[in-house]
Amino acid sequence: MKGMIIPRHLGIILDGNRRWALKHNLKPWEGHYYGAEKFEKFLEWCTELKIPQVSAYVLSTENLNRPEREVKELFKLFQKELEKLETEKKSFLEKYEIKMKFIGNLSKLPLGLRRVMGRIMKKTEKYNKRVFNLLVAYGGKFELTQAVKKIARKAMEKGIVTITRKEIEKNLLIKDEVDLVIRTGGENRLSNFLPWQTTYAELIVLKKLWPDFTKKDLIKCIKEYSRRQRRFGY
Repeated sequence: MKGMIIPRHLGIILDGNRRWALKHNLKPWEGHYYGAEKFEKFLEWCTELKIPQVSAYVLSTENLNRPEREVKELFKLFQKELEKLETEKKSFLEKYEIKMKFIGNLSKLPLGLRRVMGRIMKKTEKYNKRVFNLLVAYGGKFELTQAVKKIARKAMEKGIVTITRKEIEKNLLIKDEVDLVIRTGGENRLSNFLPWQTTYAELIVLKKLWPDFTKKDLIKCIKEYSRRQRRFGY
């Protein structure tokens, strides 16, 4: 849209599904089903706005400590939605040549879910126009710990310790810096979301709960981002 600066890398923290469910007299996990419907629309909006890369925080490592029933329902929902995406004759991933990646401690997920994620990543790895990163069982501390372990292994093999910013970034699960982070649900924190990549990201917090998020909200956030002067510490 005219006058808007489109972020090269948009981060989104999807917060408020459970609160939305309780507000509508539903079971806590039922809010995630409405949140999933909104997430499908959100990805389409990002495609329409030609955002090159999106990183969406859909399940944190801490979320896995929620009540067992809720976690099981979340896994069922992921499985159902991803299988639907995989079996569609002409999914929007293919239509818009989107590479989809699943980022996090995936070993914490059920085997069936990991398999469908693997198939989708394999199927879309050839695409380069746009990238959608879904952060599942993800935590920023986990990502940084894994990066340090990789660097330490290489140092032991070579007998040389080289720790630079470039070396750390090379070993991250997501390499590119985030330009804009949008968080729904009104909480003013990043909650372990991409701590390295969001160092100089602009942050916009909306009070709206995730299932109530609209395309107008997304455009409004990008317009606000376009007005801001980014100084990167200078």
